[in-house]
Amino acid sequence: MTQPRNKYSPVTWDSVDPNAPASLRHQTEPDNDEWRPLIHCPADFPCELFELAISALIHHPEYNSTLILRSETVSESSTDIPSAVPRLEDHIPIQTIHRKVLPRRPGRDAGLEQYCTMYASDKEDQSVPTVLVLTPIIQPGSSLPYYHPAVSHLAFRYLQTDPPRLQIEVIPLPDTATDVSSRLYRTSLVLLDTLHRYGYGALTKYKKRVIHDRLVPREIYQDIYLVMRERHGHLVNEWHESTDPLKHVYEDIGIATFLMLLWRDMYAYTSQSKISPSTSSPSDSSQPWASWPRPPGGFLDLGCGNGLLTHILTVEGYAGHGIDVRARTSWSHYPEATRSRLHAEALNPTTLLEAAEEHPYLAPGVFLIGNHADELTPWVPVVSTICNVSGYLSIPCCAWTFDSRFERSKNDMFPVPMSLEEFAESLYLGGDGSNTSAYSQYRIWLASLSLHCGWKIESESLRIPSTRNWALIGRTHSWSTPDEETAARNNVIDIVKNVQNRGIFKTRRPDGKAGEH
Repeated sequence: MTQPRNKYSPVTWDSVDPNAPASLRHQTEPDNDEWRPLIHCPADFPCELFELAISALIHHPEYNSTLILRSETVSESSTDIPSAVPRLEDHIPIQTIHRKVLPRRPGRDAGLEQYCTMYASDKEDQSVPTVLVLTPIIQPGSSLPYYHPAVSHLAFRYLQTDPPRLQIEVIPLPDTATDVSSRLYRTSLVLLDTLHRYGYGALTKYKKRVIHDRLVPREIYQDIYLVMRERHGHLVNEWHESTDPLKHVYEDIGIATFLMLLWRDMYAYTSQSKISPSTSSPSDSSQPWASWPRPPGGFLDLGCGNGLLTHILTVEGYAGHGIDVRARTSWSHYPEATRSRLHAEALNPTTLLEAAEEHPYLAPGVFLIGNHADELTPWVPVVSTICNVSGYLSIPCCAWTFDSRFERSKNDMFPVPMSLEEFAESLYLGGDGSNTSAYSQYRIWLASLSLHCGWKIESESLRIPSTRNWALIGRTHSWSTPDEETAARNNVIDIVKNVQNRGIFKTRRPDGKAGEH
């Protein structure tokens, strides 16, 4: 059993403490550039794990500030140490990483470059770092962005005292307060807590349970998302539903960004890759997706709700449709290009075995989207196999089977080619890792269903503002022989026939004129 993390117990540094180790010193002390220890806490992990803990600090500064998007490594060197990096008494610099910190709101906050330098003691093992110093690179006449502490250097130390401790020391900028109520002190409290937590994770061989960016690289997703947010963020102020506009607008911008990048990698470049002539076509630098590949049969958003996702994709030149059992208030406020793509319709999956080719929006090669599609969620992989779609994205929320609510005690998993525990582990469901919650069990059931329908299982935890951000993606079939394809298609036929025989499934009547037919 994993040992619990010891309580984070920070202590303000006290110069009169007889056990207080000496602060860092420069080899040649510059005027007014003394290191100032601020805070320390017990180190509950050995010195050998300090490098793992600070590596996370270096490569993921966004975990400590919502104002930071990410960092990008410019260069690394263990020999060429920049002159701006301090030379510390009794320490040897063993590696410097030059990184660029990117802000989440580039229109408001500036980016920043930094040197992240690791030092080892010159009296102990010189391959094991015990100090990390962050040095902002400030150009003449410029100032630090708001998200960066007001320091010229900030150091994280592993002190091999008895007991060992973690300590933060700084060289503050002139006139910067460092008392316990200061912003710099409060920031140091958070940073030390983070280091303490990372050390615990290294000690317990922590395995991250939620893994993002498995199918779409983080960097390009974030870059395109920022552009998309600028293009569609105005919809927050033009919201016509009673729901929270911040959540829905930014969530659908995130899903649209993910889909555009997923499609870019899924489909070959064809003449259909060009942007629709009904929309503007600025240069590729401002709208690079103009020439990206896209689904050959367009997209179909099942249970499209407020229609926002369909609207965003339509504006960006992607052909497709959204259907829902009732029109929403928002629909009438979209431009004609979007309104013509939104339809009040109740899809009956049980009729598609005989009439799939007759459905106007289920053309061969269409890509299905099931974003919180509720009762239609389990039908997404089934319909995908029946209609020969080119792929699908399913973001499950409410737990439904084909004609009733999902119940763990009544709904068995479909066969999987490994133990159920291994299968669940491969889905990266998050949570506490036990995968015993009702929502986890439902997602495992959906994944086993998708495999049963002939789809290779891929999953992603989307970067969207929702606790229901886990997505199941089908973009390739699992079969490799005609016999395996026949077996998968027979599985789908059996599912539909069983639902028909039970006679429980009822299609909700759509609102308006569509429900009168």
